[in-house]
Amino acid sequence: MASTIHTTPETETARKRYNRAARFYDVEQAVGERLVFRRRRRRLWTKAPAAGRVLEVGVGTGVNVGYYPAGAKVAAIDISDEMLARAGRRAEQLHVAVDLELMDAQHLEFPDAMFDAVVATCVFCSVPDPVAGLREAWRVLKPGGALLLMEHVRSENPVLGMVMDLLNPLMVRMSGANINRRTLENLRRAGVQDFDVSSHVFGIVKLIEARKPAATEVR
Repeated sequence: MASTIHTTPETETARKRYNRAARFYDVEQAVGERLVFRRRRRRLWTKAPAAGRVLEVGVGTGVNVGYYPAGAKVAAIDISDEMLARAGRRAEQLHVAVDLELMDAQHLEFPDAMFDAVVATCVFCSVPDPVAGLREAWRVLKPGGALLLMEHVRSENPVLGMVMDLLNPLMVRMSGANINRRTLENLRRAGVQDFDVSSHVFGIVKLIEARKPAATEVR
């Protein structure tokens, strides 16, 4: 497990926050996981290729490890070494091979066009600069590859959206997650213009699939 990570004040704050949270993270997330996220994680991962290279951004405690395609070579990164340690133990228990690396989603240390799919679940709510992170995910994706995301976003309902804006500073301090991220808009700002979206839980949870255009022949 590599130990390379870019450090900024925002990144260091996030790293420390998730290191502290790692021990009780799965317990704290259990209700939401059971009621909202579990079946949607499973659905998202069915879209990942059965073979090739796959990158999971923000592996956390490894809640997705059991959904990894059996024939794929999977790398998984996280900003928190405590989270990675728990993901490693979970992978061992499930007998799943995965290359775990300590890395910042905003500065992926992989070459361009390396992966056949990049997957992230409830990650870009907590990346300090989500546009930079999404741009990096797109960069390391091969032409024709899939960017697969499950994210909770700001409600399109004006009243609920305003409430989420008001509560967001408190939620960030408590959990590190922004509850009012406009992830679809952030994707476009990152250069990802075409994607399919399905909406769940009153439109707050989105499953997103973007296919990187295949390289065209230069004449």
